[in-house]
Amino acid sequence: MKLSGYGKNEWLTAIAISILLIATCILFDFWYLSFVVLLALTFVIQFFRDPDRRIPSQRGVAVAPCDGKVTSIHEIEEYEPFGNQPAVCIRIFMSVFNVHVNRSPCHGRVQTITHTPGKHTNTLNPNCCEINERNLILMTHPTKGHPVAAVRQIAGLLARTICCAVDEGQVIQRGQRIGMIKLGSTTELYIPKTLLDKVVVEEGQTAYGGLTVLAQVKSQDHTQPASTVITDSKDDTPDESANLETSETEEVKETTEITDKSEQQQDAEKSEETKEEAETTEKE
Repeated sequence: MKLSGYGKNEWLTAIAISILLIATCILFDFWYLSFVVLLALTFVIQFFRDPDRRIPSQRGVAVAPCDGKVTSIHEIEEYEPFGNQPAVCIRIFMSVFNVHVNRSPCHGRVQTITHTPGKHTNTLNPNCCEINERNLILMTHPTKGHPVAAVRQIAGLLARTICCAVDEGQVIQRGQRIGMIKLGSTTELYIPKTLLDKVVVEEGQTAYGGLTVLAQVKSQDHTQPASTVITDSKDDTPDESANLETSETEEVKETTEITDKSEQQQDAEKSEETKEEAETTEKE
């Protein structure tokens, strides 16, 4: 069984403590308690399992960001991270028995990562998504800059550690591991409504991170209004190549003007010389 590197400290600690407890049980002739320790260790270790997944290769789909049960599919009229554009939210609840690794739902660039401190209430409470600790990963199109998806990791009653394994500006692929919520909780996927073709899952359905297709999306060529394009501060900097071309054009223009003036002066001098020669000839 492959274990996640995001929880390496936790599962190594659990193994070390289990070994000490088993040795103590055997030393004091309580060997039968070692089975209880092994059972507890197995229960903890399964939290950090990280199986490989065969990521869907078809175009125009968004996959589940985590394992769990789809608990809500709802529309949002104005979603601020998408420039107050409408969006659709697919919420997935992760129990203690699910794989807790989070994956990217699609190909995109990590535009922003926003961590919000909060409480650690039961994630089955509908209000927990707004009051619990959470981390929002906003993804944009790698070249066009408009929002394509957002993944929100939400801590819960037992899940008190959110691990985000990506950085702002990083380009990630569909199904790529992006972090983990340790000991369960909830993960939400947001898709701009202008991009969404249809949701292909239902509430109550079980999803598997990086494997289950949650929605089909439209072509991104002509679906995003200009108002939703998100740009970095670098994009506001004037284009150096354009400035260079303008400078070169001005230099060529100045050189041409100087050349024209020089030719006019030469013509004037020749005209004066010709006039002087004519006057000299008349005198003779």
